[in-house]
Amino acid sequence: MFKRGDREFLCDIKEAIERIENYIGDIEYEEFLREIKTQDAVVRNLEIIGEAVKNLSATLKKKYRDIEWKEIAGMRDKIIHFYFGIKWDIVWSAIKDRLPKLKTQIKTILKGI
Repeated sequence: MFKRGDREFLCDIKEAIERIENYIGDIEYEEFLREIKTQDAVVRNLEIIGEAVKNLSATLKKKYRDIEWKEIAGMRDKIIHFYFGIKWDIVWSAIKDRLPKLKTQIKTILKGI
């Protein structure tokens, strides 16, 4: 069986971010709140990002300690365990403010490994 390594998990993160960007497009927050399918798709991909982060090696996380790995994994845990209490404003903020930076960071790491 093929053992997945850091490169594969980083690719999972990048692809999940790109899917979220595709789902969100140019919609505004109010429209996002009305689009249940989009919310579900975004949440699923945030889960994928968090799970992939949890599977990255300690060595990689230590080397790139400027990335908030623990916070990213924590968001996944909050979504999984408190689905009925998701704070959509926090999800929206993460999508708009944090994911673009994370995508850039992940692409940089992928170029170096």
